[in-house]
Amino acid sequence: MELALKVAFGCTNRGVLKNCPRLYGEHNILQPRLIRYADDFVILSENLDVLQKSVEIVEKFLSEIGLELKPSKTRLTHTLEDYEQEKAGFDFLGFTIRQFKVGKHHSGKNTNKNLLGFKTIIQPSKVKILAHYQKLKDSLNKMKAVEQTAVIKHLNPIIRGWCNYQSPWHSSTAYSKVKNLLWNRLWRWAKRRHPNKSRKWIAKRYFLLDSEGWRFGTRREGKNPLRLLKHSDFPASGEFIKVEGNRSPFDGDENYWSKRMGERYSTLDPQKARLLKRQKGECAYCGLSFKPDDVVEKHHLESKSSGGRNTDNNLVLLHLHCHDQAEAQLCRSGDVVTEKLKRNAKISSSKQEQSKRSGNKKKSGRSQAKAAIQSRTKERSEVKVSRSVLKPSQGGDLLA
Repeated sequence: MELALKVAFGCTNRGVLKNCPRLYGEHNILQPRLIRYADDFVILSENLDVLQKSVEIVEKFLSEIGLELKPSKTRLTHTLEDYEQEKAGFDFLGFTIRQFKVGKHHSGKNTNKNLLGFKTIIQPSKVKILAHYQKLKDSLNKMKAVEQTAVIKHLNPIIRGWCNYQSPWHSSTAYSKVKNLLWNRLWRWAKRRHPNKSRKWIAKRYFLLDSEGWRFGTRREGKNPLRLLKHSDFPASGEFIKVEGNRSPFDGDENYWSKRMGERYSTLDPQKARLLKRQKGECAYCGLSFKPDDVVEKHHLESKSSGGRNTDNNLVLLHLHCHDQAEAQLCRSGDVVTEKLKRNAKISSSKQEQSKRSGNKKKSGRSQAKAAIQSRTKERSEVKVSRSVLKPSQGGDLLA
């Protein structure tokens, strides 16, 4: 299909249409862009005539192999303004893609850093939000007489999978809406099981109160409680970086995959993978990216002789030659080099102090115990001294 569009329009190597006239001052019209996944596809073009011709080419191509476009799922729409009673934007793979007019402070920019006057927002489609909530609702209706632990174990994978799929886009509003609807549904589930119990008793029986409010969970003595995931627990509007086309988790490039996956990438040194992800694959000294052939070494911000530990907040990754330069500069200006490494590795001083306090927790406890013992012995010695200086009275009797 992609080849049929390219041959029909006769594009140049840069993707510009050859036989498409343009007015003076206007930019060249590019070839239509086709994004396809399985049997779903979208064709994007900045020119309406090119887009209508693309539809004819696709229909001809599909008719030759015995297929045709489904009229109910085929739309010709604009991403910014309404077009022929069609609302702006379109749905694709569970997302709603639309552009909105905004001011200059929120406007998007083109490759030349010029303001566009609009901003593209991708968010979960209303149909998929309703389908996800309906799936949770049907699961609860089928499990009215099932134990709470079984309900949580059944719902958690559903919530986790849907939220991970929607997390790279603007999903915070959808997360909040589904979370509130699910909470009401869980309360009705618990109220139905105990119609004669009070609200306080039901809340204590099926819900836990944590720092984020009420959460559906079990109270298991001696074990970690089993809790239901909230949609708000997952990040929204996260930056998604596409995997390069020639990459594979089995190619042995630890620098690339550790930067993307962290400790989830199976490697011989999980701590190194975590540090690479935190530093985004860059050296904390020179700021250049690590290459597959580079020798990467760990550097202690606080030396082990001074009480530093092998924790993530006390370690940064450096090139071999950068490590030698950093060690040489530590002798002249140690504080300046340490602050530079912390800033480049994105380590806050508060986290460093917190890890140091947690690492010396046992040591501080022992020191407090020693101080308490010393204070008691000191008090007792002072009492003995006060008794030893007592003098007899004038009658010769000792003071009682």
